Amino acid sequence: MILLTPESKVIVQGITGREGTFHAERMKEMGTRLVGGVSPGKGGGQHLEVPLFNTVAEAVAATGADATGIFVPPPFAADAIMEAAEAGLSLIVCITEGIPIQDMIRVKSYLKEFPRARLLGPNCPGLITPGVGKIGIIPAQISSPGAVGLVSRSGTLTYEAMAALTKAGLGQSTVVGIGGDPVLGLSFSDVAELFEHDSQTTHLVLIGEIGGSDEERAAERLRGTRLKVAAFISGRTAPEGKRMGHAGAIVSGNRGTAKSKVEAFQAVGIPVAETTDQIVELLKA
Repeated sequence: MILLTPESKVIVQGITGREGTFHAERMKEMGTRLVGGVSPGKGGGQHLEVPLFNTVAEAVAATGADATGIFVPPPFAADAIMEAAEAGLSLIVCITEGIPIQDMIRVKSYLKEFPRARLLGPNCPGLITPGVGKIGIIPAQISSPGAVGLVSRSGTLTYEAMAALTKAGLGQSTVVGIGGDPVLGLSFSDVAELFEHDSQTTHLVLIGEIGGSDEERAAERLRGTRLKVAAFISGRTAPEGKRMGHAGAIVSGNRGTAKSKVEAFQAVGIPVAETTDQIVELLKA
């Protein structure tokens, strides 16, 4: 398992909102160590049987939290990420969709001052360590504990691949959705590196899509890996010049095309599935 372990102490920023409440409840039901929530102006109270704090710094000081899930509206989400980093949290998972690109550029620059902080997202489903806990919105009922790591840019395909793996008896060590925005925290390469050094992970599934060059970089990073890897690229049948729905799915010249991504994986000996169902076949082969 990577990033989220049984020892992780988690808070939720925006826990009293509708989305924050719903998903924090699901996180608790799964066993996540939810130790508090942050909701400015409501500090001192309780919500979902955990204490509320006005700031992340107060929450960290009182609970020893080291991870956070952010369910804050887009205009305030960038500040929420920076506040979490400044408070010393090592894992920051931002689920919020629609954060302006200029805000995220500012966040990326700011995070350079906090190298210990790992940002997952924004606009992502979060992550889940089956049998341990989750931060975000990934459904726990389609997961099962095991040795397959999964990293994906697409939320829906994350769920589809998880369900197929679970049905085939291939449990997951950790599932990570990195998000589809142009400016992100952890990349495919970053997550692949973490799985590479995780003794509990023996297989890896990487689900990308057209646009950007992150998948190509990850393929090169996985050259010679000890992991048994299978990849899937969404959008392979899209007409030339077509963009995916994600803001990050922009094709530039010959980079970012489905063809360039497939070729990058094949060049380092990683098979690429034609369908999500075939992912299971490739892992078992």
